[in-house]
Amino acid sequence: MIRCLIVDDEPLAADVMETFVQKVPDLELVSKVNSAADAYGVLTREPVDLMFLDIQMPETTGLEFLKSLKNPPLVVFTTAYPNYALESYEIDAADYLLKPIAFDRFVKAVEKAKERLRLINSAAAAGDDSEDVPDYIFVKADGKHIKVTLSEIYYVEGLKDYVIIHLQNSRIITHNTMKNIESLLMRDDNFIRIHRSFIINLRYVKEIEGNSFRIKDELLTIGTTFKDEVQQKLERHRFN
Repeated sequence: MIRCLIVDDEPLAADVMETFVQKVPDLELVSKVNSAADAYGVLTREPVDLMFLDIQMPETTGLEFLKSLKNPPLVVFTTAYPNYALESYEIDAADYLLKPIAFDRFVKAVEKAKERLRLINSAAAAGDDSEDVPDYIFVKADGKHIKVTLSEIYYVEGLKDYVIIHLQNSRIITHNTMKNIESLLMRDDNFIRIHRSFIINLRYVKEIEGNSFRIKDELLTIGTTFKDEVQQKLERHRFN
């Protein structure tokens, strides 16, 4: 069962989403709220797998709210404004629904979210079994699935709807999201996400210059929202 939270300041739109959730057997509605503040309260009290989040709200936008969360649930944005689509995908939204939302389109978004959650849960389960964790992943590129050894990845770069996996002398471009790739890489403690567009392999860090890591000949900057997590990781690896 996927536990859902609806966040929308328009009562009619929120009621429509509630009706849709009730029609899908695999979804369970945890709560329906009309503000980011109320949503934050729910998230601190209840486990939530999937959040249907309106973008235009009075106090803060859904995008700003999502960026403020340290461990956000998977999100499907709901909005009447198409101009936020690109930014929503850059922060790894599962989908982006334009109001008025048709039920069949809602179902498609839920199916996308289910697949994302399946990948995340599979990676977590693999991480729990330390004796049987593969040291590789498969990514689809050029019409085939390519096996990539984790220790050979220098860093990963997110670019709109694609992810670029940088190796020593080559790169692999795959139609994927950073969130999906991150869930697969985090079984290896040497990987850390330093920016919404970068995941690095600490094995290949040449030096740290101020707020950036140098890998190969690239200087990769630490994103503001990732600073605390990066610092904690570096302390575990005894970087000084």
